[in-house]
Amino acid sequence: MPRLKKFYHDEVTPRLVKEFKYSNPNEVPKLVKVSLNMGLGEATKEPKILESSREELSLLAGQRAIITKARRSIAAFKLREGMSIGVMVTLRRDRMYYFLDKLLNVVLPRVRDFRGVSPKAFDGRGNYTLGLKEHIIFPEVNFDKIDRVKGLNITIVTTAKTDEEARFLLTELGMPFRKTNQS
Repeated sequence: MPRLKKFYHDEVTPRLVKEFKYSNPNEVPKLVKVSLNMGLGEATKEPKILESSREELSLLAGQRAIITKARRSIAAFKLREGMSIGVMVTLRRDRMYYFLDKLLNVVLPRVRDFRGVSPKAFDGRGNYTLGLKEHIIFPEVNFDKIDRVKGLNITIVTTAKTDEEARFLLTELGMPFRKTNQS
């Protein structure tokens, strides 16, 4: 059993019940999935970048990434429907907990001048999206073998009904939210 999953069941769930006064154990917010996404607009000009990005994202996630295709044509971006424009992977169950544990305890502390993640990146339905400018902060990435630094979006999907519940859940799991100045 992943360490973060055990911590969620043993420590976080009772705190959530106490804080929000849930009467039914099924009301307690849970993590559903973590989605990792790399949008590669330059892949329209350089198709080789897709394969290297796919390998790098698969290495980060521990699961094979898929290539995403454009849903519609956009002339301003010289984009046609069906063109390959990114890579993504969705993590669930144990892999999700292993990845989140690594993200919270290894990756984010490695960021230089890190002051916390934005507490405003919730979508109104209890889901949180984190954007990283560089994927090279992950320990699995071999800096010598990458052709260019790419951005990475990480979306954490929860069953929380409100952003307040999701923020409390993620804070208890160890998400380092930035302190807001209220003066």
